[in-house]
Amino acid sequence: MKVVVIGGSGLIGRNVVRRLVGQGHDPVPASPSTGVDTITGEGLAEVVVGADVVVDVSNAPVWDDDAVMEFFTTSSRNLLAAERDAGVGHHVAVSIVGADRLPDSGYLRAKVAQEAEIEAGSIPYTILRATQFFEFLCQIVEAGAEGDSVRLSPGLIQFVAAVDVAATVAELAIGAPVGGRVELGGPEALGIDAWARRLFAATGDDRAVIADPHARYYGTELHGGELTPGEGARIGKVDFHMWFAANQQEAR
Repeated sequence: MKVVVIGGSGLIGRNVVRRLVGQGHDPVPASPSTGVDTITGEGLAEVVVGADVVVDVSNAPVWDDDAVMEFFTTSSRNLLAAERDAGVGHHVAVSIVGADRLPDSGYLRAKVAQEAEIEAGSIPYTILRATQFFEFLCQIVEAGAEGDSVRLSPGLIQFVAAVDVAATVAELAIGAPVGGRVELGGPEALGIDAWARRLFAATGDDRAVIADPHARYYGTELHGGELTPGEGARIGKVDFHMWFAANQQEAR
């Protein structure tokens, strides 16, 4: 199968491409670095010619609310139009568990809008909603840094390893369109503050971790299990200890 991977040079995209090659498929990584721009449309019509599947694992290059919304909606519309013209039979996109439960976050509102574009389109689709990646744990913890402490929400989050996300994307890409959402989470749900304590214990960081229910996560407060998957979700194989052992340098 020819599988065009939008965002194919990124964290998930590179892994998806590698897996599809190993399975005997023909993945084509597509990103601005390869001459494909989903915002301007440059190179888009050409790259999807003959594609069986288009996988969208791209991410916004900017983070303010309006720009993120513009990126995900414009990119999705352009992609779906090019796929329709080329006769592509399956669109796969990665979204976020709980995106529709946290409307105060501009980023999550943009992901919900992206999903709506896909659902309203004519291309058979599969949306993978994944929980946050272990690879962003350090970044999330540092967002709460205050001198010799970090202030973080005790809201639950169920980190998943990028390799598990990529494996699931590759599997869904070569399967039949689901016509809906699939959820994926990691093996364990903990408060963000508890994840920080586990990380600090592993790295030898002696900063204090302060649990604050009003601490924001990407612009929103967490009140329950918004960032954990529901019943029937797929569960990744890689837990924190496995991930940390394989990524010690990045996690320090």
